[in-house]
Parts: sequence; structure tokens; C-alpha cells
Amino acid sequence: MSNATIEKHTLAPAGTWKVDAAHTRFGFSVKHMGVATVRGYFEEVDGTLTIGDDLASAKIVGTAKAASVQTGVTQRDDHLRSADFFDAENYPELGFESTSIEAIDDETYRIVGELTIHGVTREIELEAEVGGVEVGMNGEDRVGLEVTGKLSRSEFEMKFNAALGSGNAVVSDKVKLALDISAVREA
Repeated sequence: MSNATIEKHTLAPAGTWKVDAAHTRFGFSVKHMGVATVRGYFEEVDGTLTIGDDLASAKIVGTAKAASVQTGVTQRDDHLRSADFFDAENYPELGFESTSIEAIDDETYRIVGELTIHGVTREIELEAEVGGVEVGMNGEDRVGLEVTGKLSRSEFEMKFNAALGSGNAVVSDKVKLALDISAVREA
């Protein structure tokens, strides 16, 4: 197998890649009252992508500060930080650590790992699309990834809700994840 083929199936060239928080967004969306979508994100994120000689040795680790959740509405953000949802005081971080990464095709990968939210750890499957590898303005190597997935917030003990007369929930149990990640290879 040539070096080009090895690199092609390792997400990015070998090395340790650090998340560039200024160019990364850990977003989520959830249905509100069954009819509208509310989107939010975490302002404080961190992570590392460690790539070896092959995909089997790749590892992704990431965190987000629960108190940094933002949806654009202060009252809602405060409620999300409360014990009804993230309970940021008792569980200050959300965490992820990959357990396996496999190529779906030349640009898309299935990432399985352990996600911890609200003190509960569950396995989750994500899909990552590599946006590319490029040399940045200061000569740094960069990789871009678009990562998507979904989860059930009740599986993470976030069960706050109220039913409407129509039967719809005020807040859907299903949460969609959308991460736009930019990472820089450490020297």
C-alpha cells in the first residue's frame, strides 16, 4: 500500500491535530413544540485527533463546557444549564472519546465512541466527512471535518419535558448533532 493510500484512509496525515476552537462549532438542533427547530452550540470546545500509520490507530477525544451552551435566548440558555438539562454546576463538561473509526468511502468515516453528557456515558455513532487538508496562512497544516450524528437526550438522563394538547412535546427527545471542526497539526 502506498503512502498516498495510507493517508487517504486515515482522515488526515499522521500526527497530533489540535482543535482550533476559533474555527470550530459544536452545534445541535432539537424540535420545539414539534414544529420549529431550535439550534444551539457550545462556545468552549477542545479536542485532539491523533493519527498513526493506519486508521485502526486513530483516536478522537473532545470536550465542551456545558455552561458555554448558547441558543441566542438568555432564559433558554440558563434553563439548559440547569439541572433540567445539562446541570452544568454538577457536570461541567461533555466528553467524547472514540473507540473505532472506519472508512465508509474516500472522504467519509464512521466514528463510534463513548459520549458523556450529564454524567451519563453512552455509545454513539457519528459520521465524519473530511473537508480537506490545507496549509494555512501561517504555514500550519489544517484539516477540516464535518461531523453529524443524533442522540436521545433521555438516554443521558435529561428528561425534562411537558406535553402539549396536540401530543407534541415542548422539547423533542431526539437531538441532532452537527460539528464543523478545524484542527491544526502540532509541530
